[in-house]
Amino acid sequence: MRLIVENLACDRGERRVFENLSFTLGPGDALLVTGRNGAGKSSLLAILAGRLNPAAGRLRIEDAGERTLPECLHMVGHRDALKTALTAGENLAFARDFLGSPIVSPEEALTLVGLGHVARMPVAYLSAGQRRRVALARLLVAERPLWLLDEPTAALDTASQDILLQLVAEHRAKGGLVIATTHAPLGWAGAKTIHIERAVPALAPEVL
Repeated sequence: MRLIVENLACDRGERRVFENLSFTLGPGDALLVTGRNGAGKSSLLAILAGRLNPAAGRLRIEDAGERTLPECLHMVGHRDALKTALTAGENLAFARDFLGSPIVSPEEALTLVGLGHVARMPVAYLSAGQRRRVALARLLVAERPLWLLDEPTAALDTASQDILLQLVAEHRAKGGLVIATTHAPLGWAGAKTIHIERAVPALAPEVL
């Protein structure tokens, strides 16, 4: 699959957040999106996921068969989006059934992120880092070629970051695409980088 983004612009309220953003990703590509807080990194992922309409520009995919862009992607946002009353395994089973195209079982996915022992434990009892790994395990239970990751290493210790590094490398080796927002180096070999700046400088406060 190829993803083509052309002259994208984003408005939030009455403010232009960014504009004239263009890039193309092909099989195996990774893109790191950097920029200060409020620059629009998460808004870009929301537009790609279909959760926010762009103010200008367009995005399209090629070689994706009959699927639309939202049907081709996983998104792991800044919040983990887990049901705390459900077990880790139940959360992943719901994601697998909702998304379709299953590839591994919830138990296998949890084992791959080092959490095979918490499959039957309610998410409410897990640490922040463990919840983050459960959220990342959703990437593994259903086949989607494009991964959108918002600050994917948040709350992860060094060992867990190494697991994520391996999962991303394997996904890319199979022709998958990854876009991640980040404030820190992720160590992804050959990754492209795009830096987002605010389109319009913030106004200075009035002097009373």
